[in-house]
Amino acid sequence: MDFFKRYKKMISLRGLTDHTMKSYCTYITAYLDFISNTLHKYPSQVTYSDIRQFLDVLQAERELSDRTMNAVISQIRFFTIYVLHKPWDPTQVPLRKFDTYLPFVPSQQEVKTFISTIPDIKQKAMVAVMYSSGLRIGEVCRLRYEDIQRKNMRIHITHSKNRSDRYAVLSKYALDILTQYWFACGRPTGWLFPKQTDPSRPIDTFFLSRHITAHEKELGWPRRLTCHSFRHAFGTHLYENGVDLMTIKTLMGHKSLSSTAIYVHLAVGSASSAVSPFDKMGGA
Repeated sequence: MDFFKRYKKMISLRGLTDHTMKSYCTYITAYLDFISNTLHKYPSQVTYSDIRQFLDVLQAERELSDRTMNAVISQIRFFTIYVLHKPWDPTQVPLRKFDTYLPFVPSQQEVKTFISTIPDIKQKAMVAVMYSSGLRIGEVCRLRYEDIQRKNMRIHITHSKNRSDRYAVLSKYALDILTQYWFACGRPTGWLFPKQTDPSRPIDTFFLSRHITAHEKELGWPRRLTCHSFRHAFGTHLYENGVDLMTIKTLMGHKSLSSTAIYVHLAVGSASSAVSPFDKMGGA
């Protein structure tokens, strides 16, 4: 039996997104290889002790973070339940505790400088749309011409992470840049940002990631920005400008308000403006 093919089939049957399917296959091949070549067992013979041994070896060899190890555990859990049809006991392989870090968010001036100095109109349009509408990089890459609703000044997002459609705000300035790109780059009417070698497919996400890093270097900035930095910047800057969290949650397509609440911590002045109650009472 080809367990890996069966594993991929079960992921597909669950209707998970392409991104989730890809991430769920990251470490399962290493797990199956360990079972076969190190333990010399069939997957159905594996014990929890074997799984813990694999996790220890994997973390030691690859120096994986606890957050990543939790992803590995989730993949093995999925394999055990949906491929082997065996129960899973979370007390035998507990999830790891991990430190939480706040992501880097560029200031409003830094975003303006970054976008305004991008020489390539295609890259500039993609970053402008990503920041001004708070889109994920995958959502930008999969935009179609008809998703840009100029009359209502909104963008229809049909491939969101949580599998639900939403409307994002369409910035006037971003639309101006997008229009310049559209006329300069062949007036695409299918995928808004088609793949150069195959216009029938959307552009790959790593295209923009690579160019963001390169432009950061050209500006002489330290390497801190990712595509997601601009989505975080959108939410943070909205909050700094006085927009309430429920509105931000809707615009960003978050399932839970807890995901949106991070922008309270990231916003400039949100904590520094608070006055200690001890100072309010005049001290002792």
